[in-house]
Amino acid sequence: MIRTAVDNGINYIDTAYPYHGGKSEELVGKTLQDGYRDKVLLATKLPTWSVEKQSDFFHFLDIQQERLQTDRIDLYLFHALNAGHWEKTKRLDLLKAAEKAREEGRIAHIGFSFHDYLPVFQQILEEYDRWEFCQIQYNFMDTDYQAGRAGMKLAAEKGLGVIVMEPLKGGQIAAMPPEKLIPLWRELGIDPQDGRNGHVRAALQWLWDQPEVSVVLSGMSAPEQVEQNIKSARTAAVGVFGEREKETFSKIKDAYSALRMTDCTACGYCMPCPSGVNIPRILSIYNEINIYREPAQPLRVYNQILKPAQRADNCIECGECEEKCPQGVPVIKALKEAHDRLLVP
Repeated sequence: MIRTAVDNGINYIDTAYPYHGGKSEELVGKTLQDGYRDKVLLATKLPTWSVEKQSDFFHFLDIQQERLQTDRIDLYLFHALNAGHWEKTKRLDLLKAAEKAREEGRIAHIGFSFHDYLPVFQQILEEYDRWEFCQIQYNFMDTDYQAGRAGMKLAAEKGLGVIVMEPLKGGQIAAMPPEKLIPLWRELGIDPQDGRNGHVRAALQWLWDQPEVSVVLSGMSAPEQVEQNIKSARTAAVGVFGEREKETFSKIKDAYSALRMTDCTACGYCMPCPSGVNIPRILSIYNEINIYREPAQPLRVYNQILKPAQRADNCIECGECEEKCPQGVPVIKALKEAHDRLLVP
């Protein structure tokens, strides 16, 4: 699949230290032999959460270069920066280590991937002025989620490359839309029921349409997905959609959003929770499992990615969150419902 992608012009390969139980980098390293390494830009990520001292930066880099069978990583990211990881990065002066690795030619460009709220994203951009690129979650449903559109524009204004992850929300947008949304997709000249995956191509083009977007990362798990994405990318361009199409996408987003189980907007005013419950994330996942016809992603996030201490069953019903919630969400009740729906025994 990877070599087919490269043979057809895909030239950005994204991996990371923990992916697939630590086997992803090893697989990519094997795949990029026989001359393929020189055909691509290779990106991987420092497991920031595992770094305890500055020398750990080089410990992980050594392992990653051995796995990837390369002496040069083109794009090296601080993985999953949030407020806590950013403070650690500064405290341990890890950017100095990254700059040293760049001077030595071991990495070419320094960036970060991001999972937190927009003010934290702004802080990270302001407190280090030599970032070269960033990686954010962004799609037509997540325009105001985490860094969102505002963060994308800010990064682009500062001259950073913007790498987009989760363009299809972990495959959820690629699933067959609910019946009531089919007419809206048809307004774009697309029939999701015809088997041609036009709604997937349109969702990707929505991203490529925006000049601030440098690269769109699409996770592919089958050869036919590689072929479909290659076809989509060949016709991609900036400025394809007019105002009518953009308005239709806004209507599609609103129609999806109307299927939410709670009115939580993930604003984060309820945080931090005294019991450590990740309230906005849980309620977002709970909404997603009802909105889309693809339950695998929200179930995976709740049961595998979210830490057990952050799950809804740790709620002690203190009520602080409900006092702070600007939407008036009955958070305690919603958390119980979410846990019952999302927990895999």
